[in-house]
Amino acid sequence: MSERDTMEYDVVVVGAGPAGLAFAIRLKQVKPELSVCIIEKASAVGAQILSGAVIEPEPLNELLPDWGNNPPPICVPVTRDEFWFLRDATHATKSPLTPPQMHNHGNFIVSLGALCAWLAPQAEALGVEIYPGFAAAETLFDAQGAVAGVRIGDMGVARDGSHKSGYTQGIDIKARTTVLAEGCRGSLSKQLIARYRLDAGSDPQTYGIGIKELWQLPAGRGEAGKVMHTLGWPLNNQTYGGSFAYHLDQDRLAIGFVAGLDYADPLFRPWEAFQQLKHHPLLKSLLDGGSIISAGARALIEGGWQSLPRVEMPGALLIGDAAGLMNVPKIKGTHQALRSGMLAAEHLAAHGSSTGWDAALRGSRVASELRKVRNIRPGFHKGLWLGLANAGWETVTAGLSPWTLRNHADWSSLHKLDAALAAQQPGPNATSPEQPPYLERTLPPRDRLAGVYFAATRHDEDQPIHLKVADTDLCVTRCTVEYANPCTRFCPVGVYEIINDTSGKRLQINAANCVHCKTCDIKDPYENITWTTPEGGSGPNYQNL
Repeated sequence: MSERDTMEYDVVVVGAGPAGLAFAIRLKQVKPELSVCIIEKASAVGAQILSGAVIEPEPLNELLPDWGNNPPPICVPVTRDEFWFLRDATHATKSPLTPPQMHNHGNFIVSLGALCAWLAPQAEALGVEIYPGFAAAETLFDAQGAVAGVRIGDMGVARDGSHKSGYTQGIDIKARTTVLAEGCRGSLSKQLIARYRLDAGSDPQTYGIGIKELWQLPAGRGEAGKVMHTLGWPLNNQTYGGSFAYHLDQDRLAIGFVAGLDYADPLFRPWEAFQQLKHHPLLKSLLDGGSIISAGARALIEGGWQSLPRVEMPGALLIGDAAGLMNVPKIKGTHQALRSGMLAAEHLAAHGSSTGWDAALRGSRVASELRKVRNIRPGFHKGLWLGLANAGWETVTAGLSPWTLRNHADWSSLHKLDAALAAQQPGPNATSPEQPPYLERTLPPRDRLAGVYFAATRHDEDQPIHLKVADTDLCVTRCTVEYANPCTRFCPVGVYEIINDTSGKRLQINAANCVHCKTCDIKDPYENITWTTPEGGSGPNYQNL
């Protein structure tokens, strides 16, 4: 192997999401002489960004005061909120009140991917170098053990590890400070949190899976600016989650479903539950006759205050969802990502290193917002009704309860089959005689592979499998017996299959389907799966998600 090429900067940012871009813009605003680069694993900035998303504009006002004169291409002012409880497969009740955290007056419905694509040239105009299509595969360390930059993954490696004709060795990007803005469950962030024991004083992190589709509705059916949220069916009362439907302009609708990954039933199928949800009369009346533009899935980080790790380490810092800053009751993280990126940039400009960033973040309004709502999400561990009652209490008291409810690791929450089958099922399980489909599925997509198509997912199939299963024998022995292979259900795009052929039972990994949601890395009950970055530019290519 030849010596790797090297590029050197004052700061390297991993991830061109809202946190990373806000950081880079603010740093160049306050200290323009610093050299800054952003590396992004997607083929283009915004291509792998997926969120609801309704955003609070205040941080954007601070970052770019004139942004309203040249707004992002999808940016619709919220006109009204609705909150519904779906009692069953056919009935719904509209709440006379919208939860305070979901009041969206003054907010905007956006495509977060389009917002990031809009922010990128503004960062470049300030001198930030942005390199999409380059995946950070490893962390570099100096002789003292501090983070010293990142290594870009090699390109043109065959599945068997040999070098193809187009092989290109990844470069080393060295920097005095590395900023991890990878978003939820970033692969390098996960490794560094473990290496430096950044989570030693916090609860285990907890997550949700979010599945989203962008629809083109029939002409005249959209109500631009309308925001709708639901609770209830097809989830049972023990499973946290709900849905959203956001009306964009031009008769477009962003519709999505979120389920907490602390669910207990190993037979639960989040993707199929979402497809059932769309057939509820409340939603089907919107979608009938429409068509899907784009679709995808992404994990959401939900642990909040008590799961917040230390966000500084020698030579590096965490911002945005890499740190776990989403406000779950608001179902919003973008304003937290933008604000944390700006604060981190100001800290680095003032102090020259990551030292002190953890205290600065914890003393900021970003952390105080998390602390006020810290008990709301874990309050749903006891079920929907107790969770709602607890949420009301925490809202009225502004989070001043003298206690803090605890989080637990999502991988540990699955019941084994004997317990799960005796419990009420949280959603339709098409293969289970105890839980037949509730509604005939007529709306697209009708299977998971169609969902892969709408995500425009592309991987070179002749590359090393980026989903690392530590013990494949475990999959066809204990996991089959104890949990009936939940990876075949929690993955929304059919990456994992159990094949039983003449050679026996085996796990098949359809890595080319992967939309990089990271659910498998989170929910596997044995922590047997590790998600790593594939070749740069691989993965989904979302349109305005």
